[in-house]
Amino acid sequence: MLTQLTLQTDKVRLAPLTREHLPHLRSFGEQTELWTWVLDNYCQTDEKLVHWFEQSAQFDPDVQLPLVIFDQQSNAVAGSTRLFRLHKTNLSAEIGHTFIGKQWQRSHINTHAKYLLLKHAFETLGLVRVQLRTHEHNQASRAAITRLGAQFEGVILKDQRVAPNAFRNTAQFAITDDMWPQVKNQLEGWL
Repeated sequence: MLTQLTLQTDKVRLAPLTREHLPHLRSFGEQTELWTWVLDNYCQTDEKLVHWFEQSAQFDPDVQLPLVIFDQQSNAVAGSTRLFRLHKTNLSAEIGHTFIGKQWQRSHINTHAKYLLLKHAFETLGLVRVQLRTHEHNQASRAAITRLGAQFEGVILKDQRVAPNAFRNTAQFAITDDMWPQVKNQLEGWL
């Protein structure tokens, strides 16, 4: 069952998100720059965080795996990520809803976390496609996704409503099972 899964390298551990992790995630709500490209800072208040946990993070464990990211050396919570939109017929999923604390950015955290999720997706779940998406103007996220070895597929226009009369264009990337051996080799070289 997805909700019991823990993935780890020597530097990062991904564990299922539980209510006990919420106080650790709450501290990231104060890092306003993390939320520039996100519709809502769901870590901004205790109430918002609990609502997000109960309504979004706990939605259908058969189609998503919300995780908390730990730095192995310090055992500190470094952020959160998710494998979601798991489609068993199409053998596809998306990696996203990722945020990493400012103190952990440009460190080993993102590379190890994405490696673990991709390895699980392709080698355990047998998926043939994993997509990663971000705001079209989020250059840091786009660069990080490209660095992983994902193929840019294009910009999806007016993909998500961000305000009553405003929509976000989304940059979409993918890694397929055919690409995974090369991507895996590159990532393992960096680990």
